[in-house]
Amino acid sequence: MAVSSENSTLSSWYEQDFVAWASGQAMLLKQGRFEELDLENLIEEVESLSRSDRRAVKSQLIRVLKHLLKLNYQSNAFYYLNSWRSSVVEGRSQIKLIVEDSPSLKPYLAEILVDCYQEAVQQASAETGMPATSFPSACVYSLEQVLDPHFFPQSTDETGA
Repeated sequence: MAVSSENSTLSSWYEQDFVAWASGQAMLLKQGRFEELDLENLIEEVESLSRSDRRAVKSQLIRVLKHLLKLNYQSNAFYYLNSWRSSVVEGRSQIKLIVEDSPSLKPYLAEILVDCYQEAVQQASAETGMPATSFPSACVYSLEQVLDPHFFPQSTDETGA
């Protein structure tokens, strides 16, 4: 009966004080007191860790693609170029850090590239006021280029800037 009461207390910590709950779960794991774990919430949190990293890497990939597109197709907005380049560098850095911590996400990048490109086109269109049709319908960058710290596209805008 004490175990049930303990689980109830741990579960209420989850709702009221996540840090206390997590510390309690870690302590129980270290002590090998597995039968006392709040398994339902613990499973949910472990699953959410994976989703969180996947969301983060996807968000950064969209960010990099969007700014590569803007560099490529709206370079006449010269006052933004350094900011966009900086954003590409930072986004690549974030992707690298996430993938270093979770190498299994590397193939995921290839899986989501097409969808991320489509989202990047929509965002670039919204931010620049350019119609989405101003950008290629298919991704013009390989994953290697997107992640390459030295790759930046050449301008293809009409001004030749």
